[in-house]
Amino acid sequence: MRPIWSGAISFGLVSIAIKAVPATESHDISFRQIHTADAGRIRYRKVCELDGQVLRQDEIVRGYETATGTLIPVTDEDLDNLPLPTAKAIEIVSFVPAASIDPIQIGASYYLAVTETVAAKPYELLRQALERSSKVAVAKFAMRDRERLGLLRVKGDVIMLYALRWPDEIRSAVQVPVPEVAVTDEEVDAAVRLAETLTGGDIGELRDEYRDALEEAIAAKAAGTRPAPAKEAPPASAEVVDLMAMLEQSVQDAKATRGEPATVHEMPAKKKAPVEKQSAAKKAPAKGKPRRSA
Repeated sequence: MRPIWSGAISFGLVSIAIKAVPATESHDISFRQIHTADAGRIRYRKVCELDGQVLRQDEIVRGYETATGTLIPVTDEDLDNLPLPTAKAIEIVSFVPAASIDPIQIGASYYLAVTETVAAKPYELLRQALERSSKVAVAKFAMRDRERLGLLRVKGDVIMLYALRWPDEIRSAVQVPVPEVAVTDEEVDAAVRLAETLTGGDIGELRDEYRDALEEAIAAKAAGTRPAPAKEAPPASAEVVDLMAMLEQSVQDAKATRGEPATVHEMPAKKKAPVEKQSAAKKAPAKGKPRRSA
């Protein structure tokens, strides 16, 4: 794997020389833009607005546009010379429980590998410290023209680095409208039973069915045939449904799929309307003289 960043982990006074390699890869199918009439490829060229010349990549540098429209060039050397302690180091700033990190903050992930023999022992020391403490390390580092917030955690024998979004980059959920609706305890219990039925399974066995279908469609068109038509989904219904019945049926369907025996949960009885009071003559016992004991 080709490293995309190299530097060191700064752990107190300990420095661990490492390199970062991407921990994930994309399997997306790439498309090209083509001309509808003759299937000719459409290419994009980088042209200077002043002299109209088509430029090579090595002739292009970054430029920052000020409020007045002035463009200020910013070179790689300028970025490398920024007075940041994190320019070439992953600086650990704290250790926190993993559960304290909001998943919405987590971005790209990288494997960290040592680049020097002398870094092997402090690397293993940090790995075991993270593992034994059941914590993760919050760090700061600079990559791709900006300082970032990072997270170090252990995966097997390797330390991983996750890029985190800064707290001010997370939008408030207050903007999301939340409908006011009431659910019963019985409905929540049924939903929990469904969640328990669907618990488990190996996510490593899951496949990207959209990509599979797309590959089949491309192969069919390449062979001069038409792809198989897609099954039409049932139209969405606006009718009021029996939510409890749907949840219970979902539990039974999930168990049937897994080959588990179906179980029957009695549906909560519907509350009866209050019965009108009977006449006092029918309810009250007839008054009479008390019987004498024999």
